[in-house]
Amino acid sequence: MTDASPAAFPDAPLEPTADDVIQDPRLWRKDGWTARVIKNEDDDGWAVQMIKDGEPEPALVGPWTMGRDKKNPKPLDTSAFNTLVKTASEVLRRHEQQLHALLHKRVGLQTDDGDIDVTLDIVPDEYEPYAMLTALDAFGEQIAQVRVAPNFKLTKARAESWAEGGFGRIE
Repeated sequence: MTDASPAAFPDAPLEPTADDVIQDPRLWRKDGWTARVIKNEDDDGWAVQMIKDGEPEPALVGPWTMGRDKKNPKPLDTSAFNTLVKTASEVLRRHEQQLHALLHKRVGLQTDDGDIDVTLDIVPDEYEPYAMLTALDAFGEQIAQVRVAPNFKLTKARAESWAEGGFGRIE
């Protein structure tokens, strides 16, 4: 366990290693997370930011409690760090769920040949985004797949029309 702050080692790499543990009053690093108490730019108070190792941006930034002297921040401790990790992890999980919901759609159909799931998976490529429309049978086997525009709107009516048309090309 290392108990020195990064300021004590100016030549040390900024990117933490897996076994770096820091438990300073304003900087905690443990288990892939870094909590840093910073001056709140908007007012006289303090804020805390939670950064997951390897990520360029904080997962969470929020207000931090003032200390007893009403001038300096309250020091980080184990309980606060654990709560911050839990909260930041939840923020990341919700963000991932929201992104997944935006990029993946599913419509279920009942056809003469059985139940079919039609999925739309958007590939948000920076230069050439596109989407894949896929038909799957009740066993998850692919029946058909076509490339469509990334702004294609998957509706039940469009999925039914595609199925009735033999899963051909879609305009």
